[in-house]
Amino acid sequence: MGWSSPDRIVVRGHDLPGELLGKIDLGSMAFLEITGRRPTPQEAEVFNALLVTLVEHGMTPQAIATRLINLAAPEALQGAVAAGLLGVGSVFAGGSEQIAKLLQESLKDQPEDANLKAMATRIVEDYAARKAVIPGIGHPLHKPIDPRTPVLFAIAERNGFRGRYVALLEAISAEAERRLARSLPINATGAIGAVLCELQFPWRICRGVAVISRAVGLVGHIAEEMRNPLAREIWERTEGEVFETKD
Repeated sequence: MGWSSPDRIVVRGHDLPGELLGKIDLGSMAFLEITGRRPTPQEAEVFNALLVTLVEHGMTPQAIATRLINLAAPEALQGAVAAGLLGVGSVFAGGSEQIAKLLQESLKDQPEDANLKAMATRIVEDYAARKAVIPGIGHPLHKPIDPRTPVLFAIAERNGFRGRYVALLEAISAEAERRLARSLPINATGAIGAVLCELQFPWRICRGVAVISRAVGLVGHIAEEMRNPLAREIWERTEGEVFETKD
């Protein structure tokens, strides 16, 4: 993937100082590192949009963990960021992996003219029978639509990456809403997972895209913590809520 000599640094076959520095943005560099090739302009626009989507999402458990660890060990910024990244899971930010797995496994070996509506019905029925949560749809706040989703799909469409993975997810959302009689919009991580499938990313790498995004956001939280400290107040308020009970 990369090697160095006394006068050269090569990354994925490209001379770092001569071919990459000042000539490639961070998102495109991430695409190159992950896939082994530079993205087309269309792929770069889509991939960068996906990365930007998950950089910041407020005072999540990840952000709180990062701020608290930074309070405890301010000399190790990387430790605080790492603490937050450990929380990129199925509930916050990392759900794109789950929906990408579902979409890729559902469409594997299926013909181009496969009946997506019927496929969506079977998927929803299966999850309902197991009383399992369907990944990629529903949001506790953004209803009846997650405002990020239509923008991401529009960016994907104008660059030629709105295909049957997106269509299947849309069919799943529509069928789930019909069957369960409640608002279940495609959420941002669902949209990201579907578009990453369109970009031909294997589902096992999709959560890594969220990790890249959230790392940026968590460094931002530490910078904000330096300007406007909150961690000590969070700690002291939490400690104040803890009391000893007597038998």
